[in-house]
Amino acid sequence: MFIIHNFAVFEGGDGSGTTTQLGLLRRRFDASKTALPALHATFEPSDGPVGALIRSALKGELPLKKETIARLFAADRNEHLYGRGGVLERSGQGELVISDRYTLSSLVYQGIDCGEELPRSLNEAFPGPELLIFFDLDPEIAQKRLEGRPGRDIYEYLEFQVKVRERYKALLPEYEKAGVWVELVDASQKPEEVEQEVWRALQKMPIFKP
Repeated sequence: MFIIHNFAVFEGGDGSGTTTQLGLLRRRFDASKTALPALHATFEPSDGPVGALIRSALKGELPLKKETIARLFAADRNEHLYGRGGVLERSGQGELVISDRYTLSSLVYQGIDCGEELPRSLNEAFPGPELLIFFDLDPEIAQKRLEGRPGRDIYEYLEFQVKVRERYKALLPEYEKAGVWVELVDASQKPEEVEQEVWRALQKMPIFKP
Protein backbone atom coordinates (compact mmCIF):
# COMPACT_ATOMS: atom_id res chain seq x y z
CA MET A 1 0.00 0.00 0.00
CA PHE A 2 1.29 3.45 -0.92
CA ILE A 3 1.39 5.66 2.19
CA ILE A 4 0.62 9.38 2.18
CA HIS A 5 3.06 11.13 4.50
CA ASN A 6 1.77 13.92 6.77
CA PHE A 7 -1.68 12.31 6.65
CA ALA A 8 -3.52 10.97 9.71
CA VAL A 9 -7.01 9.52 9.97
CA PHE A 10 -9.48 9.25 12.85
CA GLU A 11 -11.70 6.15 12.73
CA GLY A 12 -14.37 4.75 15.04
CA GLY A 13 -18.03 3.91 15.41
CA ASP A 14 -20.73 6.56 15.62
CA GLY A 15 -20.58 8.36 18.94
CA SER A 16 -16.92 7.47 19.54
CA GLY A 17 -15.85 11.13 19.51
CA THR A 18 -13.82 11.47 16.31
CA THR A 19 -15.50 14.76 15.36
CA THR A 20 -15.16 16.15 18.88
CA GLN A 21 -11.46 15.34 18.93
CA LEU A 22 -10.87 16.94 15.54
CA GLY A 23 -12.45 20.12 16.89
CA LEU A 24 -10.28 20.03 20.01
CA LEU A 25 -7.22 19.55 17.85
CA ARG A 26 -8.11 22.61 15.78
CA ARG A 27 -8.36 24.61 18.99
CA ARG A 28 -4.98 23.34 20.19
CA PHE A 29 -3.29 24.42 16.97
CA ASP A 30 -5.02 27.80 16.97
CA ALA A 31 -4.04 28.51 20.57
CA SER A 32 -0.48 27.16 20.42
CA LYS A 33 2.35 29.63 20.99
CA THR A 34 4.96 27.17 19.77
CA ALA A 35 5.84 26.37 16.17
CA LEU A 36 3.54 23.66 14.81
CA PRO A 37 2.92 22.39 11.28
CA ALA A 38 0.07 23.95 9.37
CA LEU A 39 -3.07 21.88 10.08
CA HIS A 40 -5.72 20.99 7.54
CA ALA A 41 -8.62 19.30 9.37
CA THR A 42 -11.08 17.60 7.03
CA PHE A 43 -13.69 14.86 6.98
CA GLU A 44 -15.62 12.27 4.95
CA PRO A 45 -18.21 12.48 3.56
CA SER A 46 -16.73 15.76 2.34
CA ASP A 47 -18.53 19.08 2.07
CA GLY A 48 -18.48 18.78 -1.73
CA PRO A 49 -21.48 18.00 -3.97
CA VAL A 50 -21.02 14.21 -3.80
CA GLY A 51 -20.60 14.40 -0.03
CA ALA A 52 -23.87 16.32 0.20
CA LEU A 53 -25.66 13.48 -1.62
CA ILE A 54 -24.19 10.96 0.81
CA ARG A 55 -25.26 12.96 3.85
CA SER A 56 -28.78 13.20 2.50
CA ALA A 57 -28.85 9.42 1.96
CA LEU A 58 -27.48 8.74 5.46
CA LYS A 59 -30.24 10.86 6.96
CA GLY A 60 -32.81 8.78 5.08
CA GLU A 61 -33.86 11.78 2.99
CA LEU A 62 -32.65 10.30 -0.28
CA PRO A 63 -33.63 6.65 -0.89
CA LEU A 64 -30.60 5.07 -2.53
CA LYS A 65 -29.47 1.48 -2.98
CA LYS A 66 -26.76 0.40 -0.56
CA GLU A 67 -24.43 -0.29 -3.48
CA THR A 68 -25.03 3.22 -4.80
CA ILE A 69 -24.02 4.70 -1.44
CA ALA A 70 -20.83 2.63 -1.50
CA ARG A 71 -19.98 3.98 -4.96
CA LEU A 72 -20.76 7.54 -3.90
CA PHE A 73 -18.35 7.24 -0.96
CA ALA A 74 -15.58 6.16 -3.35
CA ALA A 75 -16.33 9.01 -5.76
CA ASP A 76 -16.35 11.55 -2.93
CA ARG A 77 -13.08 10.12 -1.62
CA ASN A 78 -11.44 10.43 -5.02
CA GLU A 79 -12.23 14.16 -5.10
CA HIS A 80 -11.27 14.58 -1.45
CA LEU A 81 -7.91 12.96 -2.12
CA TYR A 82 -6.95 14.14 -5.61
CA GLY A 83 -9.05 17.29 -6.16
CA ARG A 84 -7.82 20.86 -5.88
CA GLY A 85 -6.87 21.62 -2.29
CA GLY A 86 -7.27 17.93 -1.44
CA VAL A 87 -5.37 15.60 0.83
CA LEU A 88 -2.50 14.84 -1.55
CA GLU A 89 -1.93 18.47 -2.48
CA ARG A 90 -1.92 19.75 1.08
CA SER A 91 0.13 16.93 2.60
CA GLY A 92 2.64 17.30 -0.24
CA GLN A 93 3.03 20.97 0.67
CA GLY A 94 4.09 20.02 4.19
CA GLU A 95 0.74 20.48 5.93
CA LEU A 96 -0.50 18.03 8.55
CA VAL A 97 -3.75 16.67 7.12
CA ILE A 98 -6.15 14.92 9.47
CA SER A 99 -9.38 13.39 8.21
CA ASP A 100 -12.35 12.31 10.26
CA ARG A 101 -12.88 8.96 8.44
CA TYR A 102 -11.30 7.53 5.32
CA THR A 103 -11.17 4.19 3.46
CA LEU A 104 -11.49 1.95 6.52
CA SER A 105 -14.92 3.43 7.23
CA SER A 106 -16.11 2.20 3.84
CA LEU A 107 -14.67 -1.28 4.37
CA VAL A 108 -16.47 -1.39 7.72
CA TYR A 109 -19.82 0.28 7.10
CA GLN A 110 -20.41 -0.63 3.47
CA GLY A 111 -18.81 -4.02 4.07
CA ILE A 112 -21.56 -4.74 6.57
CA ASP A 113 -24.25 -3.09 4.48
CA CYS A 114 -23.65 -4.59 1.03
CA GLY A 115 -20.96 -7.24 1.39
CA GLU A 116 -17.18 -7.14 1.47
CA GLU A 117 -16.41 -7.44 -2.25
CA LEU A 118 -17.79 -4.14 -3.56
CA PRO A 119 -16.20 -1.74 -1.02
CA ARG A 120 -12.87 -3.54 -1.33
CA SER A 121 -12.86 -3.22 -5.11
CA LEU A 122 -13.86 0.45 -4.89
CA ASN A 123 -11.20 1.36 -2.34
CA GLU A 124 -8.23 -0.92 -3.04
CA ALA A 125 -6.39 1.67 -5.16
CA PHE A 126 -6.56 4.47 -2.59
CA PRO A 127 -3.32 5.08 -0.67
CA GLY A 128 -3.15 4.67 3.09
CA PRO A 129 -2.55 7.27 5.81
CA GLU A 130 0.71 7.50 7.71
CA LEU A 131 -1.20 7.23 11.00
CA LEU A 132 -4.61 5.75 11.80
CA ILE A 133 -6.11 6.41 15.24
CA PHE A 134 -8.98 4.11 16.18
CA PHE A 135 -11.35 5.43 18.84
CA ASP A 136 -12.50 2.28 20.59
CA LEU A 137 -15.80 2.52 22.47
CA ASP A 138 -18.44 0.08 23.68
CA PRO A 139 -21.45 0.57 21.35
CA GLU A 140 -23.83 0.77 24.31
CA ILE A 141 -21.92 3.75 25.69
CA ALA A 142 -21.88 5.27 22.21
CA GLN A 143 -25.65 4.89 21.94
CA LYS A 144 -26.14 6.86 25.15
CA ARG A 145 -24.02 9.65 23.69
CA LEU A 146 -26.13 9.65 20.54
CA GLU A 147 -29.34 10.13 22.51
CA GLY A 148 -28.68 13.87 22.71
CA ARG A 149 -28.50 14.34 18.96
CA PRO A 150 -31.50 15.86 17.16
CA GLY A 151 -31.58 13.05 14.60
CA ARG A 152 -29.76 9.83 13.72
CA ASP A 153 -28.52 8.46 10.45
CA ILE A 154 -29.33 5.04 9.01
CA TYR A 155 -26.36 3.36 10.74
CA GLU A 156 -26.77 4.79 14.24
CA TYR A 157 -28.51 1.95 16.01
CA LEU A 158 -27.07 -0.55 18.46
CA GLU A 159 -27.22 -3.80 16.47
CA PHE A 160 -25.38 -2.25 13.53
CA GLN A 161 -22.80 -0.50 15.71
CA VAL A 162 -21.92 -3.76 17.47
CA LYS A 163 -21.02 -5.14 14.04
CA VAL A 164 -19.11 -1.95 13.25
CA ARG A 165 -16.83 -2.34 16.26
CA GLU A 166 -16.21 -6.01 15.51
CA ARG A 167 -15.36 -5.30 11.89
CA TYR A 168 -13.00 -2.45 12.74
CA LYS A 169 -11.05 -4.71 15.06
CA ALA A 170 -10.94 -7.44 12.43
CA LEU A 171 -9.61 -5.10 9.74
CA LEU A 172 -7.09 -3.00 11.68
CA PRO A 173 -4.34 -5.70 11.45
CA GLU A 174 -4.57 -5.52 7.65
CA TYR A 175 -3.66 -1.84 7.78
CA GLU A 176 -0.75 -2.51 10.14
CA LYS A 177 0.60 -5.21 7.82
CA ALA A 178 0.31 -2.77 4.90
CA GLY A 179 2.58 -0.26 6.66
CA VAL A 180 0.03 2.02 8.33
CA TRP A 181 0.89 2.98 11.90
CA VAL A 182 -2.21 2.15 13.98
CA GLU A 183 -2.95 3.58 17.44
CA LEU A 184 -5.90 2.49 19.60
CA VAL A 185 -7.42 5.04 21.96
CA ASP A 186 -9.85 4.26 24.77
CA ALA A 187 -12.69 6.60 23.76
CA SER A 188 -14.65 5.96 26.98
CA GLN A 189 -12.38 8.41 28.80
CA LYS A 190 -13.14 12.09 29.33
CA PRO A 191 -12.65 14.17 26.14
CA GLU A 192 -9.59 15.92 27.58
CA GLU A 193 -7.98 12.55 28.42
CA VAL A 194 -8.66 11.24 24.91
CA GLU A 195 -7.23 14.49 23.53
CA GLN A 196 -3.95 13.90 25.38
CA GLU A 197 -3.65 10.38 23.94
CA VAL A 198 -4.37 11.65 20.44
CA TRP A 199 -1.80 14.42 20.83
CA ARG A 200 0.89 11.99 22.03
CA ALA A 201 0.28 9.77 19.01
CA LEU A 202 0.35 12.64 16.52
CA GLN A 203 3.59 14.05 17.91
CA LYS A 204 5.38 10.84 16.93
CA MET A 205 4.77 11.65 13.25
CA PRO A 206 7.92 12.76 11.37
CA ILE A 207 6.28 16.10 10.49
CA PHE A 208 6.71 17.18 14.14
CA LYS A 209 10.45 16.44 14.18
CA PRO A 210 13.01 19.14 13.35
